[in-house]
Amino acid sequence: MRTVGLIVEYNPFHNGHSYHLQQSLKITEADAVVAVMSGNFLQRGEPALVDKWTRTRMALAGGCDLVIELPVAYATQAAEWFAYGAVSLLEATGIVDAFCFGTESGRLAPLQRAAELASDEPAPFKLMLKQRLDTGVAYPQAYSGAIAEYAALHGDSEAAGFPFDQPNHTLGLHYLIAHRRLGGRMIPYTIAREKADYNQSTITDARIASATAIRKQLLEQRTLPDIAPFVPASTFDLLAECAKQRRTPVSWNDYLQPLLHSLVTRNAGQLRQLHEISEGLEHRLLQSLPRLANDGFESLLGLLKTKRYTRTKLQRALLSVLLGHAKTDFTADRLRAGAEYLRVLGFSGKGRELLKRMKRTASVPVLMSAARPPEPYRYLELDTAASAAYLLGVPGAAPGEMFRDYRDAPIMT
Repeated sequence: MRTVGLIVEYNPFHNGHSYHLQQSLKITEADAVVAVMSGNFLQRGEPALVDKWTRTRMALAGGCDLVIELPVAYATQAAEWFAYGAVSLLEATGIVDAFCFGTESGRLAPLQRAAELASDEPAPFKLMLKQRLDTGVAYPQAYSGAIAEYAALHGDSEAAGFPFDQPNHTLGLHYLIAHRRLGGRMIPYTIAREKADYNQSTITDARIASATAIRKQLLEQRTLPDIAPFVPASTFDLLAECAKQRRTPVSWNDYLQPLLHSLVTRNAGQLRQLHEISEGLEHRLLQSLPRLANDGFESLLGLLKTKRYTRTKLQRALLSVLLGHAKTDFTADRLRAGAEYLRVLGFSGKGRELLKRMKRTASVPVLMSAARPPEPYRYLELDTAASAAYLLGVPGAAPGEMFRDYRDAPIMT
């Protein structure tokens, strides 16, 4: 059985995701899909619209056969480590033949050449990156500019003019860099996004809308029926069920109180020990609290925002405060070691066969729950703590659900 790997958030699963999944099967000639999916907190440093178990059901209903959780230690990182963690998990399964990601252009070759140039981080490239960062430019823009300049230095005019700063190109480049660093055996593919850009917050097509636009509709308008044309019926039904139970939509505003508690009970020195807190941000955080307005989380972001700090960077920093993520758990050496386990969230009938194979071929243990792991994995501890913290912002959740990671078996369809 030939398999293709997808790296996803499905926040929520929509028609564009369905298109990507079907096209991935087609161009790779695969028979089954293995998805590495973020848990309850996501790459932009924000909580998922709905919990990981519901999104696993969306994924399985949408055509995925085996869903594996991307640990929160990677799922909430910038592109480099997000990509590294996800690709390392797909490789660790031993059953994935190819992986396919969406990009704005659908062009793989310039991304592959840039990944070949940058994967070893040669000194001239690092200098170009540092020079851009020293001007105060945000890291994503500095990195894409340095890649283009370094490609031009090597006479690659196509890569030099390639828009690496577009979100999916950035992620795609880092998937390919991770693939090279890991010595991956999977074959990479890409397909072009259709009709809606990654960050597009408005709906301009009758059937395809970005997850950003769908979330905006749900969070700002609270009108679930209006998103029906843009998601599969299975996604709509799951969202409707969660809304009835007061379990969605979840946003950062639902975590303002626990976040403020984490801030006011730490001093600057303690905040400085947390991941993503650097360059005096701990002082800026504490100084902002007396000026906080009634519009909650958005007010806090507004007080913290500078040219150097993007919204996403600040959200990741605040998430580290909320979850208590210490710098010592996120060193480059620790992250480079990769995940020590494969946590299965769900599988289909076809996925059951994949799971049997994976238990024989995987390079790390396969976990069906967080209970009784073969050894005390630190990143699994961070995952279970993050899942418990997520419940603090879900009005309809019962306290006992905080321990669902230990109790529940994977979802089977």
